Amino acid sequence: MAETRRTDSSEGGSVPGDFTVAKAGAAMEEACAMAGLSPSGATLIRLGENAVFRLTEPIVVRVARSTAYASDARKEVAVARWLAEKEFPAVRALPIDQPVIAGNHVVTFWESLSESEHYGSPADVARLLAELHRLEAPVRLSLGRLEPFARAERRLASNGWFSDKDHAFLNDRLMELRTAYARLEFALPPGLIHGDASVGNVIHDRRGRPVLIDLDGFTTGPREWDLVLTAIYYERFGWHTAAEYAEFVKIYGFDVMQWPGYPVLRDVREFLMVTWLSQKAPQDERAAAEVRKRIDSLRTGTSRRDWEPY
Repeated sequence: MAETRRTDSSEGGSVPGDFTVAKAGAAMEEACAMAGLSPSGATLIRLGENAVFRLTEPIVVRVARSTAYASDARKEVAVARWLAEKEFPAVRALPIDQPVIAGNHVVTFWESLSESEHYGSPADVARLLAELHRLEAPVRLSLGRLEPFARAERRLASNGWFSDKDHAFLNDRLMELRTAYARLEFALPPGLIHGDASVGNVIHDRRGRPVLIDLDGFTTGPREWDLVLTAIYYERFGWHTAAEYAEFVKIYGFDVMQWPGYPVLRDVREFLMVTWLSQKAPQDERAAAEVRKRIDSLRTGTSRRDWEPY
């Protein structure tokens, strides 16, 4: 994959347009004070669905965009603690009372995996998913079922950046995809899924071991949902090579591209990637230009090979 391993997500909730580094940093500092941690010397890792900071201690702080994310944050911490019980290679939540509410933000605290982010490979993703999909989540996690379009609806409703033409097109496309998705017949048995599985959500720890991160999308649903991002990163965007994808399929044991429902799931994930990135458009002209390009691709059916990873 070219340039970066931190590829597109299609997940996350609706995004307020004023989520800035300064506001996230203030929430991080307030939450650290509440948790008895020092924010001095903290560095920003990224600003996306969450603002993610690394403290001078081996701790990572995730600041959600609003308190609307509180239930997701509570679920994420609970999932992390359950996976720790199972000794599954996933990021660990600090053993403190969390999440913390700081102003209008939800903040969680995590063990730092390394001093810099070294993303995993498609083979790493396949191994982790194969292991994860063998697990059965306990009832106490109350994960619920995958709702593929809930976040896209909120994004379209809350983002005033879209032109009237693009907004109408995307709403029409949403209805088409909802109908097509409802008709899918999945090949794999449903169960526990990560919800946003890709190389961007696998980090190598200090010993070089791949570890699953970003646990807020955990739910139950079709396993194909966890496989399709790696497929489209290869087939549609060219972010993975043929050899990388072949190894992914060999390790996991199923090729989602050979499943008849793949084109529908591919189109759904691409649509979600567009609505996800649109949340950055009001403040970031580079992201805005990318979103316009992507909407044009959806409208005209042209190649996605010029989509840039975010």
